[in-house]
Amino acid sequence: MNKSQTIALYQPVLQQIAYKMVGSLADAEDIVQDTFLKWLTINTEKIENTKAYLIRAVTNNCLNHLETLKRKKDECLQNIKPAELIDWYKEKEFFNFDMENEISAALDVIHKKLEPVEKGIYLLREFFNFEYEELQIIFDKKKDNCRQLFSRAKDKLSQETSKIKIDLPQTNLLESFKKACHFGSPADLIKNVKQEIMDKLESNF
Repeated sequence: MNKSQTIALYQPVLQQIAYKMVGSLADAEDIVQDTFLKWLTINTEKIENTKAYLIRAVTNNCLNHLETLKRKKDECLQNIKPAELIDWYKEKEFFNFDMENEISAALDVIHKKLEPVEKGIYLLREFFNFEYEELQIIFDKKKDNCRQLFSRAKDKLSQETSKIKIDLPQTNLLESFKKACHFGSPADLIKNVKQEIMDKLESNF
C-alpha cells in the first residue's frame, strides 16, 4: 500500500480521534494534516505498524494542542489587549452629566437581562473588541457557541427594557468595568464574570 492509499485509509479514523480530543473539527483536520505531513518526511520502512504509529502521533499532537490552548488561556488572562472603550464612551456621550449613574444603569440592564456567560462574552466582544478565538479560550466554549451567545445577548438587549427596575449601583461589575476602561486591562472584569458563572452553576445543583 503506497502513502496516498495509507492517507486515504486512515484519515477518517484519525480525524475522529482528534475531534473527540480537541472538540473542534477544524483543529482536528489541521492536526491530522500536520501529522501526515511529518509522516511523509520520515523513513516509513522502519515503522512496523503504520496505523498504531499514526494514532499515537495524532494523540500526542492533540495533547500538545490542548496544552498550547491552556497556556494561551493563562497568558490571555494576564495580558489581554484592551480596545479603545473611552472613544466608545465619547461617541455614546457617557461622559456627559452624571456619567457614573449612566454607566451603572446600562450595566445593570446588561446584568439583569443576560446570563453570566452571555454577559461576559457580550462585554468583552462589544466593548473590548475581543476576537471569538480569544473568547473561546477564556470561557472554554467553542467559537461557534461564543458567536451564538453574543448574538443571543444582543437580541435580549434589543428587547423592551422599560419594565426592568434599575437598582444602582451594580458595584462589582461597575468597578471592574471602570477599571478595565481606565487601566487598560479587563482581567478583573473577566475574573468577576467567571466567578458569577461558577456561582450560577453551583446554585443550579
